[in-house]
Amino acid sequence: MAAGKKDDGARTRKIVQDLGRAHPDARFELDFTTPLELLVALILAAQFRDDRVNAIAPPLFARYRTARAWAEADPAELEQQLRAVNFVRQKTKAVQRCCAEIVARFGGEVPRSLDDLLTLPHVGRKTANVLRANAYGDPAIGVDRHVARLAQRIGLTRKDDPDEIEADLMEAVRPADRVRFCHLLQWHGRRVCLARAPMCAVCVIQPLCDFGRSAAAAPAAADVKRGKKAASTPTARKAKAGAATRPKKAAPTGRQTGRRTSTPPR
Repeated sequence: MAAGKKDDGARTRKIVQDLGRAHPDARFELDFTTPLELLVALILAAQFRDDRVNAIAPPLFARYRTARAWAEADPAELEQQLRAVNFVRQKTKAVQRCCAEIVARFGGEVPRSLDDLLTLPHVGRKTANVLRANAYGDPAIGVDRHVARLAQRIGLTRKDDPDEIEADLMEAVRPADRVRFCHLLQWHGRRVCLARAPMCAVCVIQPLCDFGRSAAAAPAAADVKRGKKAASTPTARKAKAGAATRPKKAAPTGRQTGRRTSTPPR
């Protein structure tokens, strides 16, 4: 296993449980009703925000209901309809090429298997696995930037390559939890475990996270270090030496304390 920990399976189950309680509304954030709609949405969402794809998608999905309709659409007209997305010309071509292949080789139906999906133009492993998991319910893990970042911080992988991260997570997360696990990491990554400023102090899985535990330990370690540094200053050493050589005060007598002392026997 990636981190060399035999308890990663138990840890991921607890992560799913705790994040599920913290984010009961967590879901896949692209809207779709068919595998084809999801495939188109995934192509449009590359380096773009899901909510902005959701905003423009409904009239497009209503107009282009089949892969053939997308493939045979007038490119200039389609590009105009997609003008709100970034890289609009490239994405228009990508959608049409992909849909043309689906028509030519798969009878207009989006394939389900990973091997078949990877033969489609502009479909990489992440896109294929996200589609398999969300459109078909297969126990696949699509490694986007949020899943990769959180898996690394938690300590479920030490890899940087997405394919290797996927392999580590496929081993660490039981099949029944994989789709939900990805949804929760994506949701948590967009709201709490941010790329530049992770909010470890309010993170419900901080005790289960290698990065979170280190972040929690850092202030205490800094306080100890500051204490040691202060004790080693000349002023502190002089004060300590003076305290050691200063004569001790005599213990107070009964008269001084207001208490009566017993009379010594005669």
